[in-house]
Amino acid sequence: MKTRVSTESLEASEWSIASPGTASVFQWDYDSGRNRLLALYEKGKARQWDANARLDWSRQVDPDNPLGFPDFYVVLHGTELWERMDERARGEVRRHLDSWRFSQFLHGEQGALLCAARIIQTVPDLDAKFYASTQVFDEARHVEVFSRYLREKLGMTYPINPSLKTLLEQALGDARWDLTYLAMQVLIEGLALAAFGLIRDFATEPLGRSLTAYVMQDEARHVAFGRLALKDLYPRLTERERDAREEFAVEACYLMRDRFLGQEVFERLGLDVAACVEHMRTSELMREYQKMLFSRIVPTLKDVGLWGPRLRGAFADMGVLDFGELDTEAQGRADEDVAAELERLREARGDYVASVTAAAQGSAQ
Repeated sequence: MKTRVSTESLEASEWSIASPGTASVFQWDYDSGRNRLLALYEKGKARQWDANARLDWSRQVDPDNPLGFPDFYVVLHGTELWERMDERARGEVRRHLDSWRFSQFLHGEQGALLCAARIIQTVPDLDAKFYASTQVFDEARHVEVFSRYLREKLGMTYPINPSLKTLLEQALGDARWDLTYLAMQVLIEGLALAAFGLIRDFATEPLGRSLTAYVMQDEARHVAFGRLALKDLYPRLTERERDAREEFAVEACYLMRDRFLGQEVFERLGLDVAACVEHMRTSELMREYQKMLFSRIVPTLKDVGLWGPRLRGAFADMGVLDFGELDTEAQGRADEDVAAELERLREARGDYVASVTAAAQGSAQ
């Protein structure tokens, strides 16, 4: 089925964030470095990949169900509104929801690109500057693949969600380098990892699944980078300084849970926004989905030493406190293993096609 192409975009072409007090930090000690961060830097160098070669962009995507999700996973499923829709209208809902979802991924990846560049500029440690340099290239590649997927397969983009925009303003507008780490590497990328994982594990369309799996392989390193850097720093902060970071994290988590609901899609489609949002707030599926989005954030915050009573109380209120027992390193290894298996299968298919082609050419001679 051929994608219905529309270049409609609802966002302004440019957005600027002031960065008061940002200073470039030079490091003259070129011999020192933490072994785990330097090992992560080596892994970052070795695992670069080319989106043109690794992803099959020739694959056709059904615009009425781009990710191949069953109806059960559509956020409006089970409502009277959904039941009244014909198949064409339901297809439009799926297309717009996936366009909105991938648009937020795209905007977040551009934010991560700028944050990684900021980290190189402001972080005091040379080993962190080394690793962040590999992340800059990772994020540029992520912007490339999400932009291409939206342009070629979905044919539309959505503007940045106000909640994501607020978090990016905080990440890029604060002169303290660790706030950039906390907002981007732990909170925004942690949320994205969980969302990517649901697509990788439950979507049936191969391009979307592969794209998110390969991006997750990179993002697992990025979250590990933020975890290692902050784990060294936060125990040395004063109680007041740690409290300020926890307050920021609590507010950000509530912001992401309560306001990242896709109202823009319902407005664009001319649906009853209040009724749609109310359904999303009360739907059992949505409640479980929102909880799962914190499966990467909660254990990482605990691991870096932000685990005071206010943060634990907020996570208990959200029903996600038990995620603190998850093993963040095991999660990252699993993400890398899934991507490695996909790459092994891709190479095996390539070898098989090459052997069949060679055999056919040989028999024709």
